[in-house]
Amino acid sequence: MARNITTGIDIGTYQIKVVVTEYGKNGNGNMPKIIGTGFAQSKGLRHGYIINQNDTVRSITTAVAQAEKSAGIKIKKAFISIGGVGLEEVHSKGGAVVARADSEITDLDIEKAIKDSEKRVAQKIANRKILHEIPLQYKIDGQKVLGKPQGMRGSKIELDVLFVTCLEQHLNDLISSVEDAGIVVEDVMASPLAGSFVTLSRAQKVAGSVLANIGAETVSIVVFENNMPVSLKVFSIGGTDITNDIALGLKIPLDQAERVKTGALSGAEFPQKKLDEIISARLSDIFELIESHLKKIGKNGLLPAGIIITGGGSGIATIEDLARAALKLPSKTSSGFVGDNVLPAGRQGSVVVQGNVRDSSWAVAYGLCIWGLSTEEDGVGVKLAKQTGGSIVQWVKQFLP
Repeated sequence: MARNITTGIDIGTYQIKVVVTEYGKNGNGNMPKIIGTGFAQSKGLRHGYIINQNDTVRSITTAVAQAEKSAGIKIKKAFISIGGVGLEEVHSKGGAVVARADSEITDLDIEKAIKDSEKRVAQKIANRKILHEIPLQYKIDGQKVLGKPQGMRGSKIELDVLFVTCLEQHLNDLISSVEDAGIVVEDVMASPLAGSFVTLSRAQKVAGSVLANIGAETVSIVVFENNMPVSLKVFSIGGTDITNDIALGLKIPLDQAERVKTGALSGAEFPQKKLDEIISARLSDIFELIESHLKKIGKNGLLPAGIIITGGGSGIATIEDLARAALKLPSKTSSGFVGDNVLPAGRQGSVVVQGNVRDSSWAVAYGLCIWGLSTEEDGVGVKLAKQTGGSIVQWVKQFLP
C-alpha cells in the first residue's frame, strides 16, 4: 500500500524550512503526522523575493537533503509558499446571468461571475498573477445569501471576490529555483494563508482575528472573519530592523544584538530601560502599520479573537502587551500548532525539540502539507485556492527552460 506522504517547503528570507508528513500514520484526527524536517539559512533572497537564484537553489537543496535524511525518504515533489512584499490583495465585484432554464445556480455560473470580477480589475493587476480567488459574499437577484449558492434559484448571481496576487517574475523565479533543486512543484500558496491552517483555530477564524507573522524582513498579516480570509497585507519591516536598532542603540555587534533581542544573551550589562525603549519603538511602528490597515478595511477594534502573533520575531517578551495597547484588541503569541502534532524530537539540527514542544516558525511549511492533503469539502477558500494554484504552476512552466 502506497504511503500518503506530503512535503511543504517554506522559502523565507531568513530560513528555508521543509516539513515531510504522512497521513494516516498515528495521526491526530485529520492532521498529518510529521515524519521529518529540514532547514537551511536562506541565501539569495531579499524581502521575500529572489535576487540570486543559484544561491537560493543551493539553500533549498541543503534543506531538502536534511529533510530526506530525517524522514528516510526521497523527496520528489512539494507544495511551496510564496511571501514577501510582492504579495498584494485586490477586491472586486462580478456577476453572471444564470444559464439554466430552470434558474438553478451551478458551479459554471459562479465561475463566470468570478471571471467577470477578474476582468474588472485587469488593469490593476498588470505584471501580476492571481494566486487565490476567494468569494467573500454572494447575492442572488440583489439579495445577500448565506453559504454556497449552488442549487439555489435566481436569474442573476453576484459576488464579492478577494484576489491574492503576486508579481509574475517573483513567482516564476521561485518555481524555477525549486525545480532546479530537483523538486516538482505541486502547487503554490501565499505564506500567510498557509500559516493560518496551523496557528489559528476555527473558532478564531469564525469570530474574527488577525494573524501577524513577524519575519526577518517582512511582517505579513491575514484577517479572518466568518472563517474566511477577508484581507491580506505584507509590510517591508521585520525582526532584522529591531536587531539593527539594538546594535546601533547599544553600540554592539549585530550577532550580539540578535541574541539580546531574543533573550539568549542577558541584558544585565546593558541599560534595560534603554533596551526596552529601542524594542518598543520599532514594535510600535509595526503595530501602527497593522492598525492603519485594519482601519482601512473597517476592522479596527472589531475582531473578537484579537491578534495572534507568530514568526521568528514573536518571541520578544513585551510584544503581547504592546500589541494589546496599540490595537485595542486581545493579544497573544502563538505557542505552536493547533492540535496535538509535534516535530520529531532531535531531528531539527540546531533546533532542539523535545517531547511536546512545538515551534510556530514551522507553521507555514506544515500548513502547506495540510493544504496539500485537503479535499474540496474542506472549505470554499481552500478549494478555490488549490484549483487556482494548480493552473498557476502549469502556466509558469510554459516559460521555464
